[in-house]
Amino acid sequence: EEHLVESGGGSVQPGGSLRLSCAASGFTFSSNSMGWFRQAPGKEREGVASIYTRDGSTYYADYADSVKGRFTISPDNLKNTVYLQMNSLKPEDTAMYYCAAGSGLARWWRAYEFNYWGQGTQVTVSS
Repeated sequence: EEHLVESGGGSVQPGGSLRLSCAASGFTFSSNSMGWFRQAPGKEREGVASIYTRDGSTYYADYADSVKGRFTISPDNLKNTVYLQMNSLKPEDTAMYYCAAGSGLARWWRAYEFNYWGQGTQVTVSS
């Protein structure tokens, strides 16, 4: 059975950094996409970043304009984990962050392409 477990959320001041982790288990496909999404209170879920890997190589890493240059998505294939390094955090980054996985090519702006979702980890950016 497939599972995604996020960790690493917390509270941080504006300008600070956090690294989110998403540990995947039970997945057997050789090519897959991982994505990070977030949802703030009263707002719709939005895509943040996604990455596509095949046979251990990374082919695509894409970012929403709102996080480009500040966030980095990266996989650790040995640990079956994907990270989201978040730097220069802003109050508007405050949200519940969700990890998602999909077989084949899936991109953050097409959330329907992701089949599996984690439970989320809270990120709060406040002074």
